[in-house]
Amino acid sequence: MQLLQAGAQQMVVLELDSDLLRQGAQESGFSCTVLDTARFSVLELSLPESAGPILLFDAADPSSTGWFSRCQFYVDARSGAVLQTPFIVANRLDHTGRPSSRAITVQVLKELPSHFRLPGRQAVSEKLLYGVLFGFLNALLNSGVGICGQGVVRPLAGRLDAPPAR
Repeated sequence: MQLLQAGAQQMVVLELDSDLLRQGAQESGFSCTVLDTARFSVLELSLPESAGPILLFDAADPSSTGWFSRCQFYVDARSGAVLQTPFIVANRLDHTGRPSSRAITVQVLKELPSHFRLPGRQAVSEKLLYGVLFGFLNALLNSGVGICGQGVVRPLAGRLDAPPAR
């Protein structure tokens, strides 16, 4: 981890290990490829055919009440940002052009404002970021992640033909 001064703004630059990201995703149950750049790491995640869908659901759907009450992570549907984390989620499309229920892309930002806090108001470090990321990946498979609003990120579990927002 490094501190970078960019004009009047201080940035935290994280030094993430691609092999550790890949290993953690695989231990969570995903097949993973990692694209590493200077500003972010992209995790292309997919599940085997024998696994169920990724539990990314519409938080506003009344049929999702059971998931909503126990999920720890929420995604802004318009931007794909996972709230209180430096992660951005995107659906991956299957051969028909629909969002695949077994594949997703997660972008992990490496440059963050120095005032950025992880859940629990913890200051950012690589060690804490790995813990939050692997908790997020486990939530995608076990407890569910809620999508807030409508936008570019589409639900992969629950009722997929959600009625229009009122």
